[in-house]
Order: sequence, then structure tokens, then C-alpha cells
Amino acid sequence: MEKINRATATSLIIVHSLLVAVSLLRGVQGTIGVNYGTVSNNLPPPSEVARFLLETTIINRVRLFDADPTIIQAFAHTGIAITVTVPNELIPDLTNLSFAQKWVKTNILPYYPDTNIIRILVGNEVLSTANKLLIASLVPSLQNLHTALVGLSLDRRIKVSTPHSLGILSSSSPPSSGKFRKGYDTAVLKPLLSFLRATNSPFMINPYPFFGCSADTLDYALFRPNSGAFDEKTQLMYTNMLDGQLDAIFSALKLLGFIDIDIVIAETGWPSVGDPAQVGVDARSAAQYNGNLLRHVTSGIGTPLMPNRTFETYIFALFNENLKPGPTCERNFGLFKPDMTPVYEIGILRPTARTSVPGNPSPVVAPINPVPVKGKNWCLPKSDANADDLQSNIDYVCGLGIDCRPIQERGPCFFPNTVRAHAAYAMNAYYQAMGRETYDCDFKQTGAITAVDPSYGSCKY
Repeated sequence: MEKINRATATSLIIVHSLLVAVSLLRGVQGTIGVNYGTVSNNLPPPSEVARFLLETTIINRVRLFDADPTIIQAFAHTGIAITVTVPNELIPDLTNLSFAQKWVKTNILPYYPDTNIIRILVGNEVLSTANKLLIASLVPSLQNLHTALVGLSLDRRIKVSTPHSLGILSSSSPPSSGKFRKGYDTAVLKPLLSFLRATNSPFMINPYPFFGCSADTLDYALFRPNSGAFDEKTQLMYTNMLDGQLDAIFSALKLLGFIDIDIVIAETGWPSVGDPAQVGVDARSAAQYNGNLLRHVTSGIGTPLMPNRTFETYIFALFNENLKPGPTCERNFGLFKPDMTPVYEIGILRPTARTSVPGNPSPVVAPINPVPVKGKNWCLPKSDANADDLQSNIDYVCGLGIDCRPIQERGPCFFPNTVRAHAAYAMNAYYQAMGRETYDCDFKQTGAITAVDPSYGSCKY
């Protein structure tokens, strides 16, 4: 009888794991994109890239940093949603309506609708350039591009916006203090936001916890278990830096009266290789940030100030780009190498493609305290783990959007109603969903892998 029960429990666990994977897949599709940069001399042809994304990954949104006709045409008939960009240097020219009309007729019309172009971005981080001509030309340029689209009856299908860095904020910590820089707030951003509202276009932001963290805040930036940050004004607790950055933007939008505008994460990411002095720059950290980012923004949990939301998000970047200037990390933000093999896996490869992922991708993602176990394994709290750490583990896992309903009241794993029992379920759910790598059960050294099935009664692990 015991063998039958164990087999049944194992079957239920497999089914549960598959359901978790399917729910994550459904959440990702349609909301997760990549930034396709081309500052490199070793990238594959655009036609191969388009076919690779379509057939091998679940990504169906791509942001381009220009309007390269070869790349735009390569995505024809794929259904992948494409965002194109007008480079900063052309912004002053766009203040002339006839130039804007010509730009659309040259760069959009020949390829649409065969290529699913959904958005035109005017420049990138224009306000951060401090170039007065570019800044003064920004809103008129957006307006003229929109007018050109209206003239071709494309304005409902193709939206116009512009991405910003977090440098547009004069204050961002705590998140409730977020406000736009004086001078830009009413002179540029208020007219811009009025345009976005009128055209049903999103406000686009480039948040990078990587550039905002230190050794002390690395766990907070990587969505790892951490002590969090408390906002005294709102009485809200933040468990990751991205939420804090997004809510700082929300607070700034609220001050100007524009909380009804959608926020899109135009780019964010984490490098896998860097210079020796940099903290947390390795493939494991990059995989954790981008993997946790993917699960968090598609979970529907939202942020403390924007609950129950998903965020259209573009990971930077699709490839490592070997010709980018600056420190080593700038050339190593890619999810994939130029030969289209993963630098690391975060759950964006289709199941049929995962068998091609190298077992030891380079750079190697080193597990923490490797445990030589075979077969089915589970992740449970260590016997000496304290209750506060275990509660942090619960908050972290459930905050990512992983299904914690079984440990809620009336759930099959609610009893025994203890922090340790609930942490055991949550930590194992994370471990199973992440792919059962040894380091996925670390939890700041409070977790351990076991080959003994902890399931009991109707509570199945």
C-alpha cells in the first residue's frame, strides 16, 4: 500500500510541476520581450535571429534601437511584435511634419502589416542627454509622428512613445518620495504625459537595479530573500529594488496627475561577466535577476503601489555585443551568445529546445554547496534555520507569483500552521519551478535538498 501511495504522490507532484510550468509559460507569452542590439561584428543574420526567436523561444516582442530595414523585414510573417526607434540625432528633424511623414512612409509603411510593428520610440533617454535642442524637440516630434500615422490610419495599431532613464527623478527613495526633476516636470513631462494619455500610449522607463545596488543591497536587487525596505509614509514593505524603482516613477506620475497611464519597462537586465571589482557580476546572478524578473512582472502581483498588475518588459539584451564601449559588463548583458546558445537559462526556451542547452554554459553557473543526489528531490528548511529567515523565504517566494494557495487558510498544506511548515512548501515550490538546480535551494544557506518526499495527507509537494 505504501508503494501505491508513494507512486500516486509522485504522479501528483509531476502534474503539479507541469501545471506550474504551464502557468508561468502562459504568463510570459505576450508580455516579455528583448532588446535586439547590434553593436557587434559576430552576430547571426537577422533572418536567422527571427527564426530562432519564433521557433526556439517564447519571446514574441522585440525592441530595435533603429529602423534597420533588413531586421524589420526579417520579422515579416512571424507575428513577433516589433518596436522600432528613431535615433536621437533625427529628433530635431521630426519637428517638421513633412519629415515625420516621410520617415513613416520610408521606414514603416513598406513593411507593415507583414511585420507586426506595434510602436515607434522617439530617441532613447533624451532628457538625460541634457541637450536643450533634443529636449525641446521631443514632444513636437512625438506629436508629428502620431499625426503621420493618423494620416495613414495606423494610429490605433502603432503607438508612439519615448524611453527614459531613472535620472529623470530628483528623488526615488523611499518610493513614495518619487518626483520628476524640477524644470522637466511641467515644461516637458506634463505635455508628454498629456500626449501619451490622449493617444493611449505607455510611459516607458529603463530601470536597472544592477546600477543602483551595492554589496549590501545585492540580495534586494536580485529578488533574493532579504530584510526589505520599509516606506514610512505609505507603511509598505519592499522586497526587491525593481518594485521600489517602479513605484518611485508611479509616485512622480501621481504628483502630475497621470496615474492612469500604463508603465512599460523598456529595458532592464544584468551582465554575466564584468570587471573584478564589480559586485554580483556573474552568470548565476544574471540568471537569478532575469529569471526572477520574468516571473515577477508576469505574476499579476504588481508592486506595493500598483497591485494586481503585469508589466510589459523588455530584457536587455538578446545578445552579448562585443563592440560596445565602456567596462566589460557593457559587452555581456546578453541572454544568448552570437551562436545563439544560451549564456544561461531563465525559462524562455521552448520545452523542445531546452535539450540543446549546454549542461555547463559558459560562464559556468556554479551551484552553492552541491549535493550529490539523484532522482526526485525536494527543498526543505535546515533544522537550524530561524523563523524570521523562513518567513522572509515565504514572503520572497510568494511575492514572485509562485502559487502559495496550498499554505493559505483552507489550503491542503495550511496545517500544521507553523512558519517552518509553510516555508517548507514555499521553498520547495520555488526549487521545483526554477528547475531543481542546487543553488535554487540555497535561500541564504537556510535550505537543504532531500531525497525524502515530505508530502503528507492531501498536501503534495
